[in-house]
Amino acid sequence: MLTIDQSLIRLHGRAPLDAAPPAAGAHAAYEPAATRTVYGTLLNYRGALAALGDAVHQAPYKAPPRAPVLYLKPANTWVGHGAPIPVPAGIDELEMGASLAVVIGRTACRVGVADALDHVAGYTIANDVSVPHAELYRPSIRHKCRDGFLPIGPWVTARRLVSDPGALELRVFVDGELRQRATTAELIRPIAQLLADVTEFMTLMPGDVLLTGVPEGAPRARAGQQVAIEIDGLGRLENALVDEAELAGGAA
Repeated sequence: MLTIDQSLIRLHGRAPLDAAPPAAGAHAAYEPAATRTVYGTLLNYRGALAALGDAVHQAPYKAPPRAPVLYLKPANTWVGHGAPIPVPAGIDELEMGASLAVVIGRTACRVGVADALDHVAGYTIANDVSVPHAELYRPSIRHKCRDGFLPIGPWVTARRLVSDPGALELRVFVDGELRQRATTAELIRPIAQLLADVTEFMTLMPGDVLLTGVPEGAPRARAGQQVAIEIDGLGRLENALVDEAELAGGAA
């Protein structure tokens, strides 16, 4: 049975998984808390599904999802705490998608609900950034997978330090103003059930990350604004939105 690598436990020399996390400085830049495949989950909050109303019963969907709806956040999207989020030219606002991220610690294949959490190494914070779009089940790659569209971190907190991942509050701030408050108690598929359902058809490997979903009403932010996401016990993930052209100019 494969288990999580020591390099993941140390997370690039940052906080160890088995220690309480330090305070994240607003101006410190961290490596992203991801090293393997990152999977996102659509419509896993009750409010997000309810907000769609009758749209889920219309063509081409015709019904709410009966299984987890997954998508990928490839490596080009990953950035760490303190890194800028590029705002593409011609786009006024981006959606800030607060999500509890589950880091896999042991190979998970057809796991049961009762032992699903035994395969988890820990948890971290993710900002599943998107260009606002109308697609329900099949989000366009160009809306979800642009460079810098997944701030994740600042670190991974060990599973044993999180007593109940199904009762964590998420808070999103834009320029210091609280814009969203949600809780993982509203997940349609709680973490253990989500892991069981996903691994029924797909093996998750040590170091893989599964995002548990984005609550309804994701706040929007513009270039020049600072976004922070807090999750109880996991710390605070902060990133500034910067015009893509400005970042390109700085690299030149």
